[in-house]
Amino acid sequence: QVQLVESGGELVQAGASLRLSCAASGRTFSNNAMGWFRQSPGKEREMVAAISRSGDSTYYVDSVKGRFTISRDNAKNTVYLQMNSLKPEDTAVYYCAASLFGVVSSDRRNYAYWGQGTQVTVSS
Repeated sequence: QVQLVESGGELVQAGASLRLSCAASGRTFSNNAMGWFRQSPGKEREMVAAISRSGDSTYYVDSVKGRFTISRDNAKNTVYLQMNSLKPEDTAVYYCAASLFGVVSSDRRNYAYWGQGTQVTVSS
């Protein structure tokens, strides 16, 4: 089992930056690839970014490339999502998830453990 707790979401203006954190506990964190997903009302949950267990491979959805950066600190059992140049369309609940595998995956079915989510609201 892996327990995940997200933090860092808040209300900001367009153009601002935020850093989300996800603290993991339970089974060995460094064995799992990690991902950030988001969901806004009436929309499907979508993957935003993912990172391999070692951190040497990443994935980003096209809409956040060049603005968001995923990283991890295995010594602290924490994964981060640095979000720059935020836009109103980035408004959503952001979820951290742990994959069953060590390699990067954009397939939501590979993610077995989920946090409770943190709200990010970007005003125009």
